[in-house]
Amino acid sequence: MTSEILRNVLSNEARVVRIGEKEIGPGKPCFIIAEAGVNHNGDVKIAEKLIYAAAKAGADAVKFQTFKAEQVTTKQSPTAAYQKANVGEENQWNLLRPLELKEDAYPRLTAACRKANIMFLSTPHGFIDSAKLLEPMVHAWKVGSGDLTNLPFLKWLGESGKPIILSTGMANIAEIKEAIETIEATGNKNTIILHCTTNYPCPDEEANVAAMLDIQANFPKYPIGYSDHTLEIYADILAAGLGAVMIEKHFTLDRSMPGPDQKNSLEPKELAEMVKQVRKIQSLNPTEKEAILATMPRVKTLMGSGKKVPFPSELTIGEMARKAVIAQTDIPAG
Repeated sequence: MTSEILRNVLSNEARVVRIGEKEIGPGKPCFIIAEAGVNHNGDVKIAEKLIYAAAKAGADAVKFQTFKAEQVTTKQSPTAAYQKANVGEENQWNLLRPLELKEDAYPRLTAACRKANIMFLSTPHGFIDSAKLLEPMVHAWKVGSGDLTNLPFLKWLGESGKPIILSTGMANIAEIKEAIETIEATGNKNTIILHCTTNYPCPDEEANVAAMLDIQANFPKYPIGYSDHTLEIYADILAAGLGAVMIEKHFTLDRSMPGPDQKNSLEPKELAEMVKQVRKIQSLNPTEKEAILATMPRVKTLMGSGKKVPFPSELTIGEMARKAVIAQTDIPAG
């Protein structure tokens, strides 16, 4: 099985994308994003600690999430099952409001990133207000899976000229194609496509790491990476072994902290081990990679079907996570 895996590696024909001082693509060091997300719980001091922990672990970038609750949800929106299980909150609005980073936090966070020598990134969640805030601070846009079908937003981001890191959870190839064509129409072809399974935590049976190969086959000139929601680091090592140019992974200071994503995240020592193992396997020749993967647990399960199609669990989450048109007031019949 291991030899079969290593006969299926990502294309070395994809273009190289420059983000800041980093070149990302085939033959380049795997770019590792430590996803701090909302694990700061709205506290800028915790956010700063996350930055220094990510830098110490050896990540290339630390990423947050920029949003205003009233722009991404309604007061009637329910939480996802994993969020309810982790925090007991049934209302999305109530969950998200305390997790916002205030605008005056960003100068402190970008300064901390400069001091720690790590790249600052943050995902603007769908509304251009968030992107406008971030535009002078980020070298690239990280688009969450929930915005893959938000074509007006992708057009705006593409027109900015910045590179785009595009997560593809909940998506099929046709939806990814529409997103890429929307960005390309702006003249921007500097996109890195990340395979992702939008389920928290993602069971090994749904990691489907080999779906990166399906994405590559359909978009041969685009560099491909992996945004991981499994609980361990094996899927990330496998993705790097297959040639992923970028890996994104949630992390926290302490999994026992309150918050919707804490339990699904690596702690700093685990993140450092992931970085170490990703760097190691990328440096090996095929025979050495085969030896590593042969001893790794559940490789066949993590590989999956290799087809980029959403799992039923993702479709359920997609009903909440993807953008939709809503009415702000009651509309009379007719």
